[in-house]
Amino acid sequence: MKQRNIALCIVYTLITCGIYGIYWFICITDDTNRLSSRYGTSGGMAFLFNLITCGIYGIYWGYKMGECLDDARANSGEPTGSLPILYLILNIFGLQIVTYALIQSELNKYDLV
Repeated sequence: MKQRNIALCIVYTLITCGIYGIYWFICITDDTNRLSSRYGTSGGMAFLFNLITCGIYGIYWGYKMGECLDDARANSGEPTGSLPILYLILNIFGLQIVTYALIQSELNKYDLV
């Protein structure tokens, strides 16, 4: 799992008109699945489902990523929070890039190779 600079990821997403955001979405989905040992939907398939459903799957995706990160927190002995609800609300209001940044922030706390 690669440590990513959140500010640079946001800047790259804005400069490339969202193309880097697609790559970032796929990477954080795969990294979160690997971290939580839940191998559900891969990053590529999640992006495809999000595209097919015109973004509706992205709302569900945010909730599931929150659950996976809560599992990872529980496995490492950290207190769990309400990440699924937070990501769900952010995605409902169209703030997916904030969700990406928060997920990346959580992933940067762990060192998986």
